Amino acid sequence: MLEARVKQASVLKKLLDAIKELVTDGNLDCTDEGIALQAMDNSHVALVSLKLAAEQFESYRCDRNMPLGVNLTSLTKILKCAKDNDVVTLKAADDADSLGLVFESPKEDRVGEYEMKLMDIDQEHLGIPDTQYDATITMSSAEFQRICRDLGALGESVKIEASKEGVRFSCEGEVGNGSVLLKQSAGRDAGGASGSGAKKPKRDPDEENEVAEGQEVDEEQEDEKPIVDEEGEDEQEDEEEEVKPKKRKSNGKAAAKPAKKGKTAAAADDSDVGVSIILEKQVSLTFSLKYLSNFAKSAPLAKEVSLNMSNDVPLLVQFEFEQGSLQFFLAPKISDE
Repeated sequence: MLEARVKQASVLKKLLDAIKELVTDGNLDCTDEGIALQAMDNSHVALVSLKLAAEQFESYRCDRNMPLGVNLTSLTKILKCAKDNDVVTLKAADDADSLGLVFESPKEDRVGEYEMKLMDIDQEHLGIPDTQYDATITMSSAEFQRICRDLGALGESVKIEASKEGVRFSCEGEVGNGSVLLKQSAGRDAGGASGSGAKKPKRDPDEENEVAEGQEVDEEQEDEKPIVDEEGEDEQEDEEEEVKPKKRKSNGKAAAKPAKKGKTAAAADDSDVGVSIILEKQVSLTFSLKYLSNFAKSAPLAKEVSLNMSNDVPLLVQFEFEQGSLQFFLAPKISDE
């Protein structure tokens, strides 16, 4: 029996959006280690490998190994019935011919139960050898998606060159030519430094002058004590009590302004992933932009993507996220020369 509980339906939705255009049918291989899916596209050019670790589920139980043949288009339609923050439970009995899906709201005040018919899919499981790649590029997944989209407007193929200069994406098409060069950066290191700096935000000079002037005025008011007779002492004390709370409020507002700026700066630095390049040997390969654009649809799953390249070896595009990993393998285009 299988019973797997996913904390948020949005995770499954993003996964299916990333692979549904490459793979239509596939086996969900359920074991005590988790759920895996491996399938090739119809052209046998790209390979998809998905792994969801058992310990990353809210609860997971799988009594024996079982393949669940599913149509990803049908599964996508059923998952649309769930809200993004719903808890999803996948259920399947031994030798079952259907997969049960239970959608439960966080407040447990709404429960939806659905069943999807399973398929008998005769599919070979390919062994993926461990490869020592000549170049490994780690970059922002959003930037990777943007590059694929922009160059896709020019042509059908992109040449990826990794060198000491950086990594260059270049495209030649009927419309024109274009290239994007990404150089090695320390975005993640800079983000850590800025995070500590956010605790002590800097004040603007104008704000410091305003605070200093306010303090001087307060001191002058304290020094200038009005001369009053004994009958007016009570009235004077009442007026001072009314003035003091107002001063405290104004000082509190002045101190709060720079704190907001510090938080904004820290959030901006966290979003800057940067580019990391590990280069053993210079690599230059050409790939189909159609497939890379499909791979880039996984960007909502993870902030980073790694491109692993070696000459005459399929490209490995890998997304690591909290629940597991999603890998795409793409064969390079053979040069006509």
